[in-house]
Amino acid sequence: MSQKKSYTLSIIMMIALFAMISFVTNLAAPIGVIWSNKFEGSNFLGMLGNLMNFAAYLFMGIPAGKLLTKIGYKKTALTAISVGFAGVFIQYLSGVVSAETTLATLPVNFIVYLLGAFIAGFSVCMLNTVVNPMLNLLGGGGNKGNQLIQIGGTFNSLAGTLTPLLVGALIGTVTKNTAISDVNPVLIIALGVFAVAFVVLALVKIEEPESSAKGKDAVFERSPWAFRHFVLGAVGIFVYVGVEVGIPGILNFFLSNVSDKGAGLDPAVAPKIGGFVAGTYWFLMLIGRFTGSIVGKKISSKTMLTSVSALGILLVLIAIFLPKTVSTVMPVFTGSSFAMTQVPLSALLLVLCGLCTSIMWGGIFNLAVEGLGKYTAAASGIFMMMVVGGGILPLIQSWVADLTTYMTSYWIIIAGLAYLLFYALVGSKNVNKDIKTN
Repeated sequence: MSQKKSYTLSIIMMIALFAMISFVTNLAAPIGVIWSNKFEGSNFLGMLGNLMNFAAYLFMGIPAGKLLTKIGYKKTALTAISVGFAGVFIQYLSGVVSAETTLATLPVNFIVYLLGAFIAGFSVCMLNTVVNPMLNLLGGGGNKGNQLIQIGGTFNSLAGTLTPLLVGALIGTVTKNTAISDVNPVLIIALGVFAVAFVVLALVKIEEPESSAKGKDAVFERSPWAFRHFVLGAVGIFVYVGVEVGIPGILNFFLSNVSDKGAGLDPAVAPKIGGFVAGTYWFLMLIGRFTGSIVGKKISSKTMLTSVSALGILLVLIAIFLPKTVSTVMPVFTGSSFAMTQVPLSALLLVLCGLCTSIMWGGIFNLAVEGLGKYTAAASGIFMMMVVGGGILPLIQSWVADLTTYMTSYWIIIAGLAYLLFYALVGSKNVNKDIKTN
């Protein structure tokens, strides 16, 4: 009975950390609207903070997996929280440093912000390395493991919903005079969340799954790279995170842009609507993950990933070909309620993609680590390295948007969703069952 209690507490703490990951990660895109406006509407420079946040995964992914194997889940999580506090604090300092001083033609406060985003990225990488395998192991793998990851993802989406809403509400109308210090209240909240999480996690006793404890003394004859379905799944994670971040990130830029290239919304409210619409995307991800946590025990990860990838392709295709003059009224989540807001119909279709992307992470992770046994912890570290796709693909998409149109850039999303459909149908099959994993 006591073991069950300990596992319940472990699950609760992992879910709370899942929420923190999204809160910190989703600061980059809405804050990027401010930087984009300061750099004459450059979507590329506006998305650099997001790139730095995810670039950290490339450097920390494998070390985080090794750290997890060496010191365990709780100590890794505490280290991650400490690093996250430092990263957010440096981002806060970017609002204090003078914007007049430049280095290599870039304002020093922008460079400080990028440094803070990079350090914060180390934190969320380590946290991701902890929560995903632990929830999967606590659930015993299979459908139950996928179900726990989907529950964690629900709270991850809740935090992701609130973050762009808070930033959008604070900055209101974005002008060249809008400063990064205008979002300091959100950064202060983030610092408080990290501080409280550290104290709570340090005080509670976390019982780690038996399989993870045994893994410390295991002999590793091979590596996760020996499994074809894992390798293709790692690529799938790279692609998926890029798709998940790119859809609402570029959509936020599109709606907030008050030039002829933008959606044509009222300049006085365009940035706020952009933030609210992006928040609605994450809200639908919350709904999707909550639903996934309920049906995840009955429907296989393969079936779920196949269905949502195909539906996502259809929604994005229609959005690309629809003229931005074709508008509709959609319920936009404002943080406490829904308000009917007129937006291009393509925006509504892209927001609905949140229902599709919501359950992809759990499905890909579950399929890719199935049958890995003692290699699971190392595999999780590699997965975290591949999350860098969340910085690279949106940056490429923003570059395409600069050169062409916002909707044209969504062909990158189509390509990503097509790969995920391939992985669900073909690439996820374990063809290396002869490798010993116990």
